[in-house]
Amino acid sequence: MKCIQCNADSDLKDRIANHGRCKYCKYPFAFEPTTMDAKVRFTDGFFAKALADISANGTLYFTRKQLLYLLEKRLLRKARVIPAGCVGFMLIPALFTGSVILCSSGFWWVLPIYLILSNLGIAFLVQWFERRFLRPKKINKRILITDAMLDIWLQQWQRINGTTARLLQPPSAPASLAPAAAADLTEYSFDRVLVCDSVAIAQLLIANNIHFEHNCAVLSISGYPQAIFDTTMAMLRRNPDLQVIALHDCSPSGVALINKLRTSPDWYLDSSQVIFDLGMLPRQIATARGQAYIQVSADSAQDALAMPPEVSKQLTATELQWLEAGYFVDLESFTPKKLMQIVSYGITRLQNLGEDVDNNLILVGDGGGSGGSFIYASDNFG
Repeated sequence: MKCIQCNADSDLKDRIANHGRCKYCKYPFAFEPTTMDAKVRFTDGFFAKALADISANGTLYFTRKQLLYLLEKRLLRKARVIPAGCVGFMLIPALFTGSVILCSSGFWWVLPIYLILSNLGIAFLVQWFERRFLRPKKINKRILITDAMLDIWLQQWQRINGTTARLLQPPSAPASLAPAAAADLTEYSFDRVLVCDSVAIAQLLIANNIHFEHNCAVLSISGYPQAIFDTTMAMLRRNPDLQVIALHDCSPSGVALINKLRTSPDWYLDSSQVIFDLGMLPRQIATARGQAYIQVSADSAQDALAMPPEVSKQLTATELQWLEAGYFVDLESFTPKKLMQIVSYGITRLQNLGEDVDNNLILVGDGGGSGGSFIYASDNFG
């Protein structure tokens, strides 16, 4: 196992002899793979790379849940990996045997055709094998990592390597990170507001300065950040050209966000405000370019069956079937970098809303509310 300080290798015998330290620089290892569960064995280097990747090399804030998802995906992928070369290796003896049989039988003139067809067959079988066994399944069940396990790993890591940079603490925690950007939020004159169904996503976007980069206030439907929520809303209501953007999980509670915005007196009840649904919607999953981490649960299926009619009618029959089957996608399953890209792209498209409505956006609201509020959504996500 390589030391993250000096990059030297220490085998198990060396690690035991040096009491869990590098035999060269004596830096302690945070993890010992041989004492971990077989399904979740990893090294300090694996964990360090995960932290570097989730934070884009220390430039972006991230949530605990985002780190959990990243580790989960990589450990699942690691558990499934079978070298593709093994497939070709297993087929080579069969190809060689067939060639010998053809030649010894006097059918040497068939050999070139046989070799061509065999090579095509190998390519086809390798591709089929990769599709069937090597590529991650589209439906994922989180079975490897629990919150308790991640807590232990973070404690072990921080005991050796110090505080984990850019890791956000929940806003309700006493030691929660209050990004400096949040304190200055009311100093801006915003052209748009992004409303999230999750406090964690709102906190993440503010911490990573999405409001500064796109002149966009970021709030949660529950009123985060509480200290400046009322002031920010009063400021936003003074803007007659305000653009309202919704961002939510692809789940029964997530797709209900628009209805909450339209029916809450704290938001846009009796208003003609146009709302843009950035996502995620079930129809967008197919265009998420394989990056959506689809999960399934009985609880989500029950929530879908209990959705109010005013939410269900905004979805297609296929979308309703998808949700009622229990499928869902958590926004925190995307990395901070990917989420920032998705939000930035969505805001950029909205800068010329009048031109984009006809070509790129779909009217999903009926405009039949008391305020005649319309809702537009994109057919893709990210």
